[in-house]
Amino acid sequence: MILIAVLLPWLSFFLRGRILTGFVCLILQCTLIGWLPAAIWAVASRIDGKNKARIRTLERRMNY
Repeated sequence: MILIAVLLPWLSFFLRGRILTGFVCLILQCTLIGWLPAAIWAVASRIDGKNKARIRTLERRMNY
């Protein structure tokens, strides 16, 4: 998934259900200068999503 986020950042957002964010990223990626920030944004968003899921799992385990 990280490879998709680097090569096709907009597809990474689409696959995770963030359609509007995917369109914004696609518009940003259409410019040559905007491709690098779009790729960084997609990777950072992917890592942040994984960390939030991990925190929710740990919180559920602590409550039991």
